[in-house]
Amino acid sequence: MSASAKLPAFDPADPLGLDDLLEPEDLAIRDTVRSWAADRVLPHVADWYEKGELPGIRELARELGGIGALGMSLEGHGCAGASAVQYGLACLELEAADSGIRSLVSVQGSLAMYAIHRFGSEEQKRQWLPRMASGEVIGCFGLTEPDIGSDPGSMRTHAKRDGGDWVLSGRKMWITNGSVAGVAVVWAQTDEGIRGFVVPTDSAGFSAPEIKHKWSLRASVTSELVMDDVRLPADAVLPEVTGLKGPLSCLSHARYGIVWGAMGAARSSFEAALGYATSREQFGRPIGGFQLTQAKLADMAVELHKGILLAHHLGRRMDAGRLRPEQVSFGKLNNVREAIDICRTARTILGANGISLEYPVMRHATNLESVLTYEGTVEMHQLVLGKALTGIDAFR
Repeated sequence: MSASAKLPAFDPADPLGLDDLLEPEDLAIRDTVRSWAADRVLPHVADWYEKGELPGIRELARELGGIGALGMSLEGHGCAGASAVQYGLACLELEAADSGIRSLVSVQGSLAMYAIHRFGSEEQKRQWLPRMASGEVIGCFGLTEPDIGSDPGSMRTHAKRDGGDWVLSGRKMWITNGSVAGVAVVWAQTDEGIRGFVVPTDSAGFSAPEIKHKWSLRASVTSELVMDDVRLPADAVLPEVTGLKGPLSCLSHARYGIVWGAMGAARSSFEAALGYATSREQFGRPIGGFQLTQAKLADMAVELHKGILLAHHLGRRMDAGRLRPEQVSFGKLNNVREAIDICRTARTILGANGISLEYPVMRHATNLESVLTYEGTVEMHQLVLGKALTGIDAFR
């Protein structure tokens, strides 16, 4: 660089210059999702969270379909065919608004649609994916059970052949979108091993009571799935997979979105703390002028942008077909854990105001407690990495 060359100005919103890693199309997609969230979610989400509801979810789903956010990294059948990085940027912007909105999109695209796209028949793809991509049909993903969480191989939901049909029975728990879904991808034990089933939710014997009294992910729909001898045709089964590799590969795809999304919640909380620190005065000056507050802000910024850089790196690996499940565990473990710490530190800067819904910090912090647990707890991802590092399986 010549002596006369001028360095770019330091940008507090992008201190590492990470936007330089993005292409114009990446930035356009990010800005579209950010604008949608600012218009359709942020003015209302505190009220939704306080009331424990997500009104107009079907309309929101259609709007998300309209901007290409549903199943956006999938190819064909009405899906946008976006890159993994572009999908990650969308997840970041959605979770900066609220984890519940990102969960709606993740479950729709990275779990339900992904399962059908990767393991379904051509007929299943034609029947469901275009309507799911547009938001006309909402999907859910039934894997977790009331008594079986981190050990899906021990699931009790089962399906048995009866003539040319399948009969499905069991229960699933903590299912995002369940009560509003038009289709459920349900995993069950069979005589052939674990299989996935595409279940229209208007099938006789299927019900999805909504779970109430949550103190996290309150601006989302969470349900139990109950299958009481649900009779399905032979072609309801996903034909291209048998065993746990089916649901686990779907979870890995969804966890990738969380790696980005958690940084959205962290960014929102950091921005709230930074704005508050430069405007709130104590002892005659803004609290951002005190060393302890500046130390907190610096530490938060370092972890936030390291996390975004990690997410971007994993996204490039996914786009190159080189992303391993262990690397997704690395990202999920680090970024959610650091995002919670950023939220908690932001709360201390805001003081008593940090617990108010006038600010997003406590809402993000409580949401992230769920994100920390679902799609692999901290302990499960630690053990995944431990096994990868040592070659020794400590799960059993």
